[in-house]
Amino acid sequence: MSTATTASVSTHILDTSIGRPAEGVTVSLAARGGPGARWEARGGSRTDGDGRCEDLPALPEGTTHVRLDFETEAYFMNRQETAGRQEAAGGEEAEAQQDAPRARDSGVFFPEVAITFAVIPGEHYHVPLLLNPFGYSVYRGS
Repeated sequence: MSTATTASVSTHILDTSIGRPAEGVTVSLAARGGPGARWEARGGSRTDGDGRCEDLPALPEGTTHVRLDFETEAYFMNRQETAGRQEAAGGEEAEAQQDAPRARDSGVFFPEVAITFAVIPGEHYHVPLLLNPFGYSVYRGS
């Protein structure tokens, strides 16, 4: 919740290579009060089963810039291990994922994604991340 003196931030991640939310991604939030100010780590969260972080830390008064750091390497490595176990078990999902790009094919290309954006007090910023092993897109959502 934001007040007239602070902004608020939320995010979610969709893994576009499998068409599902990215669960279990660690997201860290840092804030600063001006272009030359030092970044202050504010804390973080992990995405839930719907790919959302419902509990990102509040921003301090005077925040002008926010940085979200998404730890994508651990997510893709975990997804690889899960897919490997499913393939070994001959599960139905394994067949559906055989054509999907996998990080193990050439390594994890984006081990982390850092998104920095400007904020205005009193505004809410929802920042969705569309992610796949070889690219990502981000935008200001609603």
